[in-house]
Amino acid sequence: MIVIKKFMFGPFQVNTYLLWDKSTKECAVIDPGCYNETEETNLENFISSNNLKVKYLLLTHCHIDHVMGCAFIKQKYNPSFFVPDNDLALLLDVQSQADLFNLILNPPPPHDNLISKDLVLYLGDNKIEFIFTPGHTSGEYCIYLKDENICITGDVLFKGGIGRTDLWGGDYQTLMDSIKTKLFSLPDDVTIYPGHGENSKIGIEKTSNPFFK
Repeated sequence: MIVIKKFMFGPFQVNTYLLWDKSTKECAVIDPGCYNETEETNLENFISSNNLKVKYLLLTHCHIDHVMGCAFIKQKYNPSFFVPDNDLALLLDVQSQADLFNLILNPPPPHDNLISKDLVLYLGDNKIEFIFTPGHTSGEYCIYLKDENICITGDVLFKGGIGRTDLWGGDYQTLMDSIKTKLFSLPDDVTIYPGHGENSKIGIEKTSNPFFK
């Protein structure tokens, strides 16, 4: 069984997720947006108090708000760090993104592995798959746990909204195609956990999201 915890971090109020297997306590940190020492301490205390073993550091995409805590997580826990293959250039040039917003950035560490369409990971016996959903960036992936009806949608699909396409790597038609052909083909009862804002369900977004009326 998978347990999920959401934190809201940083000046962009990004959702950082912890996923862990209830039996083994193996954990993945997804899109760490922790920006200051207080946020880092909150995350560290939660991991410690729940006896979690941080196995993976996963990025849905490589915009500045989703990567600000990568250096902290890697240094503290040394998990395997996975980066979307087509977003690697964004990560390598993340300082330019930080400069645009006048942010002080602790540079992300070198990646250990690349996320691709065929990648499969496990937390305990729980299978993690990756759905290629470009459009917000050219390389974004959603993180899907089929048996748990969980999909972490990054900045692709939100409750009542979609990701911006006016930032690095964005393309509106590509984003819409990704949502319609990839995410809306998932079962209606899959819960989406977006990069900002509240959770929703695939079925709810198919019928009520104003971008698809």
